Amino acid sequence: MSSIVTKGGDQGETSLLYGGRVPKDDLHTEAYGALDEAISAMGLARSMCAHEEVAESLLELERECFTVGAEMATATADRAKLLRHFPTLEAAAVDRLEQEVHRLESEVGMPAGFVLPGGTPAAAAIDLARTMVRRAERRAVALARAQELANQEVLRYLNRLSDLLFMLARQEESGATTLK
Repeated sequence: MSSIVTKGGDQGETSLLYGGRVPKDDLHTEAYGALDEAISAMGLARSMCAHEEVAESLLELERECFTVGAEMATATADRAKLLRHFPTLEAAAVDRLEQEVHRLESEVGMPAGFVLPGGTPAAAAIDLARTMVRRAERRAVALARAQELANQEVLRYLNRLSDLLFMLARQEESGATTLK
């Protein structure tokens, strides 16, 4: 690509991962676009983290979310192409997130009541990413209901991801890890 300016979307359309033009408000673009917002928020949070362990977790999650995004950016009819070129989300990834949530619950503890974001700038940014993941999850549900999400693990993953982000924000606030 010689320039970010392609003019291909000037008429309100974009391409899915393996071709096919769709409106920019298509269920696929809504879903992976919402996840892209969450990835950016995780990057912002990571840049502010005081705790190296939290920052490393966020970086790993950002990378993994690109796999999730690829699944949402692929039309069901083109899934075989995706499977030939990229790894896809498996149940083990969801299980790993759940185990990490449980580890943090035991290490950091659960809050006694509702949490108002803003305990630290980084924790607030993680909480923002969590709400964006929830939006991506809602968009993925719409995609699944339209029979355009072949891998149901995506729904489970996004649900666990928001739980993990909640706990990472609490960890960032807690001082439970070694500072950078």
